[in-house]
Amino acid sequence: MYIKPAYAEDQLATLHAHMREWSFAMLVSSTRGAVGITHLPFLLDTTRGEHGTLTTHLARANPHFEQLREAKDVRVVFSGPHAFVSPSWYEDQHTFPTWNYAAIHASGRLRLIEEPEAVRDILTRTVAHYDTPLGGAWSFPGMPEDTILPRLKAIAGVEIELTRIEGKFKLNQDRSAADRHGVIAALETQGRCDTQALAALMRAREEGPSTS
Repeated sequence: MYIKPAYAEDQLATLHAHMREWSFAMLVSSTRGAVGITHLPFLLDTTRGEHGTLTTHLARANPHFEQLREAKDVRVVFSGPHAFVSPSWYEDQHTFPTWNYAAIHASGRLRLIEEPEAVRDILTRTVAHYDTPLGGAWSFPGMPEDTILPRLKAIAGVEIELTRIEGKFKLNQDRSAADRHGVIAALETQGRCDTQALAALMRAREEGPSTS
């Protein structure tokens, strides 16, 4: 990923926090010239490995699964909020339009998990992470085993021990504070989820950790 120094984010705690926030990400691999890309929900364990460990699952019927059998190193792409930025929002308008966005690339060594009970554990943790906080009451114990077992055999787990994490937060850091504040104000007035999220990310960085 091309990252100008002004846009680089290298604080591991910050990267981990946003990887959790933007956890529906793209798993990318390349094997024998074939590129596989699958959109998946990822769980992050920051206590395992120098940079953390990601876990997810995918259908065995997915052609990407067979490619992953030969993959050693893979990348996971986490996409944050993004939006077009008009020069009319700047104090100094003698410039060109741009696009603000945040993205994280996490690279690591892949291990497939195919044993049904290990897959069950991954699915149980995934449900607990996503469903329970929303007030959901679904759980594996409430399902008949003869319904669960075929599903477990149709799914494989993926574990990635991370070796490198790159963060790019392109948020007008190379412009004046007045220009950045103009962009934030304009984004906040647009009312879309993506522009609101980008404005919030920019404002949090302007205010800093002590006041955010």
